[in-house]
Formats: sequence, structure tokens, C-alpha cells
Amino acid sequence: MSRTSLIDADRKHLIHPVINYRAHEARGTTVLESGHGAYLRDMDGNELLDAFAGLWCVNVGYGQQSIVEAATRQMTKLPYATAYFHFSSEPAIELAEKLVALSPASLQHVYFTLGGSDAIDSAVRFITHYFNATGRPTKKQMIALERGYHGSSSVGAGLTALPAFHRNFDLPLPQQHHLPSPYAYRQPHGDNAQALIAASVAALEAKVAALGAENVAAFFCEPIQGSGGVIVPPVGWLKAMRDACRRLDILFVADEVITGFGRTGPLFACEAEQVEPDLMTVAKGLTSGYAPMGAVLMSDEIYQGIAGDARDTAVVGHGQTYSAHPVSAAIGLEVLRLYQEGGLLANGIAQAPRFAAGLDALLDHPLVGDSRHRGLLGALELVADKDSRARFDASLKLPDRIAEAAYRNRLVFRAFGDNILGFAPALCFGEAEFDQLFGRLRRTLDEVLDHAEVRAALRGASRAAA
Repeated sequence: MSRTSLIDADRKHLIHPVINYRAHEARGTTVLESGHGAYLRDMDGNELLDAFAGLWCVNVGYGQQSIVEAATRQMTKLPYATAYFHFSSEPAIELAEKLVALSPASLQHVYFTLGGSDAIDSAVRFITHYFNATGRPTKKQMIALERGYHGSSSVGAGLTALPAFHRNFDLPLPQQHHLPSPYAYRQPHGDNAQALIAASVAALEAKVAALGAENVAAFFCEPIQGSGGVIVPPVGWLKAMRDACRRLDILFVADEVITGFGRTGPLFACEAEQVEPDLMTVAKGLTSGYAPMGAVLMSDEIYQGIAGDARDTAVVGHGQTYSAHPVSAAIGLEVLRLYQEGGLLANGIAQAPRFAAGLDALLDHPLVGDSRHRGLLGALELVADKDSRARFDASLKLPDRIAEAAYRNRLVFRAFGDNILGFAPALCFGEAEFDQLFGRLRRTLDEVLDHAEVRAALRGASRAAA
């Protein structure tokens, strides 16, 4: 099909995720044609530096031939194998064993899903089943964080605490609750790490007390909040929340869909604080986006509680047609090999200081109020006034202006609706790619600053800096 025909067909037939449908109809799509390393190419021949790894997922970069070969071998040998009826396949078994060996020691069992949203949905179902099966049926309340993202399934989107995922969807559900985010830049005690940690622990304790510990099942959190604006809590926060859950007798669920597989440095963000969750959800970097796959990792205690007594003949009624898909599993195994033996995990760790320095260097820009990062996950928060941290008015549509300017500069990242710019470069980024990223990013910010309406919106220190 021609470029024009594709754009027209997209406008007529393809529903895109998390978008204003009318705005997309008016704009039309950008058709991507190919990718290699850290770069994408669109149908107009423009080469784009992808500083967001697709959607936080293409951690190994595009065009890894060994992954294509692993998928081809498996598709030739056994393209599908159900995990129902006691069947399995070699790559699915090997991947489960590998994940258990690499994940926190508390996690001993793996259930494969198609992605992150259904991993969260599966975790909720497993938790509900666990407490019912172990004689604690009142434990139904679930707690997450404001600005958290836990997918867009009918249940998970309620644990998500972003307005777009609730509007007109009758969410959150009555049993879903949210605590303040550990958002240092927007908290009055944000400069005091211990005070911020203590406030989060106190909020969890107060919420559990209000609901009754006998009624609370679990606390869900991302080690770093991704879609909520790359909110990076202070070191020690994750462990403190895990320890609080243990004291309160509620399950701790680590959502590592974004942070897993080297995104923050170690293979899993939990490793940095020796945190052992009761359940952990993963996806994205598991297959580096080369095929759909997610997983729920669970402790043996939860598994045994769900499995029940050997005399119990009832099945556990949860499953999906494509769970433990052999091709996705074969891809996952090769992706894990690239992280470890291929040196990508080590490269991500080595390049993290360069990434951090590049973001921090932009704090001198009149539009930039905050820089935050861990590993190769980071953000810049744009503000109208550096002193008061006042946000730009939504009517300015700053994210749209930023995204358009970035594309003109052949750069891809995520411009969130609240004027936060998110970055998640692939672990294959090197010095040249980072130099391009920060050169193009500064030009993008300069171009937007030149808009008369944007410059007029600046106040205080931001206006002085301009």
C-alpha cells in the first residue's frame, strides 16, 4: 500500500491506544517502516533516534538478528503449544526456570501472560484466590499509589491512578484505594528523603488501619513510577514499604513491567534494595518487545495456598490461550542471553552516568524545572516558574508542541500530558547516541521556547533565565 493509502486506512479502521480519537483522525498516523539499533525509519525516509525504546520495552534495540533466528527456529519446530491439559514446551519451561534463578529469592513460580496489563489482572485474581482458599475471604481491599500505572485491564486500570484510565470507565472499583505518590519534586518535604519515606509508610499504615488489616489484601507499587511521570523515590523507600507490608500482614506486589530487565541498572529494580516481593509482574523487556509476553512471579507460600490440599480436585480457573507461548518464550530466552552474555546489561549500567549527566545539564534551560533518573530511566519536568514550580496552563498544549518539535529534530521520547518528558533509551545506547539525544533535545526545547505563547507564559526565575 502507498503511504497515503496506509494513512487513510489507519484513520478509517485502526483504533490506537490511549489517544484522543478525534485528534488522531485529524492528524493521521506516522507510519514506521523499519528499525535498527537505536533508530527507527518512517515511510518518508526520516531516521529517528528512539529515546523511549518503543514503549519502554525495546531494551536490546531493534534488528537483533539472533532474536529473529531464535523465533524462526521455534516457529519452524513448534509454533504453538497450549499450556492446558498438562502440556508444555521446552522454551517455556526453560524460561520459567531462568526467571526464577534471576529474580528475588522469594519468587519460585511463574505464570506467563501476554503482557503487563494481564499480568496485573492475573496477580489480582491469584491474590483473591489465595485469600479465599486460605480462609481469609475478607481480605479484598487493594492499595496502590497516586500517579501509579498498573495497566489498562478492567481491574488493573482501577489500580492505575491516572485520570484518563478512569474517565467514563467507572473506575476505580470500591475495593481499590490510593496513597500519595513519593513525588519529591511536588512534596513539601521532598528534599528530605527520610521524611518522604516516613510519610509514605505512615500513609500506608493509616489506610490499612482505616480499612482494617483483616480486610486488606495487598499493596501494589512500581519501584519507579513510569507513566505517572517517572517518579523516582529515594533509595530505601521500596524496602521500607515492603517491610511495612510485612508488619501489616498484607502482600507486597512489585510491578516491574517497566523497571525490569536492566532499565534501572540491575536486572530487576528490587535487587538494588534486596527487596523480596510476594508477587512481581514483568513484561516489556522480557521479550524486548519482539513478541508479546508478560509474567507473574509468585512466592511458594502463595502458590501452595492456591494449590491447596492434595485431596482438592478443583481446578484453578485462570488461564489464557497464549500463556507460555513457545515462540515468545524462545525470544525471551535469547533476550536474556543478550542482556547477560551479550553485554547489554553491563552497557546500560556503564552508560547510566552519561545519561544522568545529560539530563541534569538541561536544568539550566528556562523550561526545565526538574531532572530525575535512575539507570536508563529518566524524566525532565517542564515548569512555567522554576521558583514556585508552577505548571504551564493546559490550554498551551505544551506536550503537543514538544512532540512536534522533537519529530522535526528526528527524536522520539514521551511528552506526558502534565509537561513531563519521559526517556527510556535502549541498553544498546553508546556515547554517540547520547550525544545525539541531548543535542537534539536541547534544540527541541529551544524551538518550543521560541514560541511567543510559551515565552509569554514564563514567570519568575524561568522568565529571567530566558
